[in-house]
Amino acid sequence: MIWYALQRLGLALLICVLALTILFCAVYVIPGDPASIALGPRASDAMKAALRARMGLDQPLVLQVLYFFGNTLRGDLGVDVMSNRSVATIVMEALPYTLALALAGLGWAVVLGIPLGCLSAVRRGTLVDRLVGVVSVATISMPSFVVAIYGLLIFAVALQWLPAIGAGDAGDTGDQLLHLILPAFAVGLGWVGYLARLVRASMLEVMGENHIRTARAFGLRERTIVYRYALRIAILPTVTLIGIGIGSLLSSAVFAEVVFNRPGIGSLVFGAAQTRNYPVVMGAVLVTVFLFALFNLLADLLVALLDARVRAGL
Repeated sequence: MIWYALQRLGLALLICVLALTILFCAVYVIPGDPASIALGPRASDAMKAALRARMGLDQPLVLQVLYFFGNTLRGDLGVDVMSNRSVATIVMEALPYTLALALAGLGWAVVLGIPLGCLSAVRRGTLVDRLVGVVSVATISMPSFVVAIYGLLIFAVALQWLPAIGAGDAGDTGDQLLHLILPAFAVGLGWVGYLARLVRASMLEVMGENHIRTARAFGLRERTIVYRYALRIAILPTVTLIGIGIGSLLSSAVFAEVVFNRPGIGSLVFGAAQTRNYPVVMGAVLVTVFLFALFNLLADLLVALLDARVRAGL
């Protein structure tokens, strides 16, 4: 188990390094001079040159990448060129909002998607199975930003059941949860279909195994067979998908945060990219990539704990 954990940890670190290198290069080839955008058209050439030097843009790209990783290893994410605040402080202030949105969105999708997948597998070929299949494909097909816009128009504007924008009053947990409902619905709806289809496929495969037929031969109740013996094995691929899902929702939450005007990593990156505020963009991306790799690592370790075949490398 220790050797397996070290392998997965090494892979997670490699993913972080490669992703950040690619993203760093991609950010710096975006058209537009960040110094001109930040200082405005009336800034002198000397002022622009000073800001480029402050941001390290006067150095070759290779040196910029090396400096970035060197500062990152020391825990220094840079300084916001607009407010002169620490990038780490800015990102940490926005991160809890995005984590709450991602966990809430995936949480309700898990609660609904896994039972739907089990029901579809148990009622294979029936009307229930077909209805679950239609609902699953429909939810997968709808982009999160479309769901966010229509959810805002219907539930916040037309019906006025839920608040439209913001994250709620600080310190008021009830108000914050109320403001979280629509964004969490928007980002989690597509995952209901993904989880339902995956659980159904895994359940159908497991239900044909010898130990399931043996349990039926011993006369165990179907409910016991499904939830005690079949689901505990069929859930393993879903655990991996959930680990990936949390990391993916951290990055895809930008649409919900922009539509609902919520603070968070997504809206932070969106605003910083518009002003070419590279330190904030890279700091936020660094934290997002790290969390993505962390959740994947935790999912892999959880699967290994649940399945001895994974630990053995089978």
